[in-house]
Amino acid sequence: MRSNPIGRQFAVSTIALAVSFGAHAVTDEDILNDHNTADDVVSYGMGVQGQRFSTLDILNTDNVKSLQPVWAFSFGGEKMRGQESQPLIKDGVMYVTASYSRAYAIDAKTGEEVWQYEARLPDGIMPCCDVINRGGALYEDLFIFATLDAKLVALNKDTGKVVWIKEVADYQEGYSITAAPIIVKGKLITGVSGGEFGIVGKIEAYDPTSGDKLWTRPTVEGHMGYVYQDGEAIENGISGGEAGKTWPGDMWKTGGAATWLGGTYDPETDTLFFGTGNPAPWNSHLRPGDNLFSSSRLAIDPDDGSIKWHFQTTPNDGWDYDGVNELISFDYEENGEVIKAAATADRNGFFYVLDRTNGSFIRGFPFVDEISWAEGLDENGRPIYTDDGRPGNPADVDSEKGEPVVAQPAFLGGKNWMPMAYNQDTELFYVPSNEWAMDIWNEPVSYKKGAAYLGAGFTIKPANDEYIGVLRAIDPKTGEEVWRYENRAPLWGGVMTTSGNLVFTGTPEGYLKAFDATTGEELYRFNTGSGVVGTPITWSMDGEQYVSITSGWGGAVPLWGGEVAKVVKNFNQGGMLWTFKLPKEAASQDVASR
Repeated sequence: MRSNPIGRQFAVSTIALAVSFGAHAVTDEDILNDHNTADDVVSYGMGVQGQRFSTLDILNTDNVKSLQPVWAFSFGGEKMRGQESQPLIKDGVMYVTASYSRAYAIDAKTGEEVWQYEARLPDGIMPCCDVINRGGALYEDLFIFATLDAKLVALNKDTGKVVWIKEVADYQEGYSITAAPIIVKGKLITGVSGGEFGIVGKIEAYDPTSGDKLWTRPTVEGHMGYVYQDGEAIENGISGGEAGKTWPGDMWKTGGAATWLGGTYDPETDTLFFGTGNPAPWNSHLRPGDNLFSSSRLAIDPDDGSIKWHFQTTPNDGWDYDGVNELISFDYEENGEVIKAAATADRNGFFYVLDRTNGSFIRGFPFVDEISWAEGLDENGRPIYTDDGRPGNPADVDSEKGEPVVAQPAFLGGKNWMPMAYNQDTELFYVPSNEWAMDIWNEPVSYKKGAAYLGAGFTIKPANDEYIGVLRAIDPKTGEEVWRYENRAPLWGGVMTTSGNLVFTGTPEGYLKAFDATTGEELYRFNTGSGVVGTPITWSMDGEQYVSITSGWGGAVPLWGGEVAKVVKNFNQGGMLWTFKLPKEAASQDVASR
């Protein structure tokens, strides 16, 4: 075992010699073509557009009942909770991150460890919503991931040895990073977390081979962007906005809008799509105005970080309805014309379909059962606020607590971070969502570096007695809910779909489940032993189709869930990576019966 001041690298096993022999570098072409390849997964989202759709159909509705676990890998130690990572696969090696900023390489056939790395985290980290990490990026001979103290770490993908480490932001100000970075056009792109601490959100590009910064784009109006040439910052204020234009006074200086979920990329328009979180503080009466670019989707030029267009889902957000949820590119036909669209399911309860070439609003509709804070959307997609739907201003009642309201969805959202999936065959989106409400009220607050900057109190509660989680199949062309699966506990894991007409996701009760993508019929379940809050992937090896998912209950729900937390209080924490496959004989029998 070797150690260093900022992390620990564990001895490379003899398996590494066999696995890495003949291993290939991950190219830009590999990443752009990830959605079309079956034998690897080299990007977060199973493709840069984030559709999480696999063309594999070896595993399908007829034979998924024969899916079997083949190995399970323990992340070990006492750090057994909050496993939200999506694995990557290259040349028979699986790369996965785990809670507390750890990374592993694993033989994908046997489940034996190749190497592991543990970041040495300082005592003062301030992650908002548990110690999770959602994954890494592969590029050339590197595996790159981010840490809870807001650093990027590049490891040799074959040995696990550190190549470089860069600080993205100061964790003592409340910054952290939990999202998987994305590689676009030879650039490593990352966002930041920390919106509850009055930080300023930003998107940054780095040279993945050296860690040198290439450009930075703050996501609060008034802050300037820069490109870097020969280590020198050159102002790049394109679409940066004017200070104070949509923010009162100096509040833009601590405006939040964290980019904590990472981004997607559309090669056709050469555009990065990033969402931004809540404005700071939560008390919206302290910051009248739209508060750009908070609670928005941003279209970013990957060459210099300039903003091409923006779409704000919740102007002057007063409910913590972060706009970070993934924006997924897709095409559909309407009146004989191909529409280049992008879709997102927002925390605020509305599903939006946009023109991804210019950000114009095509349509929007509720995807949850009830929305209390808005009556609907106008012709431009701007919310029509409900009278008395906003929590009250403490100044109006001369009190330390403003008038409370019951708001639905709760601030954890109609959909939170857990990624949805789009099936190119059914032309449906599969959306993990939750039905819950909250009592919310505003409080006075002032900014202090590194301290929580909320100015609000809240209690979350279930919206009904029968279920909280709902997996929905949604037609983006009509807004129709085609089918739904209701789950007693909240859904907090991601979704994957395949050409085998299947939809996979996990539940807090511990199950990996598979559904018929057309009808919603549950076809398969396997209990992993702990709540599933990770995102599944699928790939093929030696003619067999595999499925992998991390298991380990944690994340925001048990920390912030209020009355909802009572539903999940007995769920066991864990830290496992499970891999399943369809045996060859089951696949052969299925082919013979067709």
